[in-house]
Amino acid sequence: MINLTNLIIGLLLGALAGFIAGKIMGSGTSSLLKNIIFGVLGSFVGGLVFGLVGLGANNLIGSLLISVVGACICIAVGRVLFK
Repeated sequence: MINLTNLIIGLLLGALAGFIAGKIMGSGTSSLLKNIIFGVLGSFVGGLVFGLVGLGANNLIGSLLISVVGACICIAVGRVLFK
């Protein structure tokens, strides 16, 4: 069962990861909701990609880095699909 604290931390981490990925990818100013969506989706994508090569995160900084890489991948794929 997910408690409220973990959910809030996950959403904040997702928003931060989406914000950082948006700055890296040069997607301009984005809304908080868009940052959260890209960050949370990016955490799944990043976890999958890094898991395929045998890497994972054990702390908050590692999770943030994986989420940012995954969010960058999502932004790049989104640009190709919705050009």
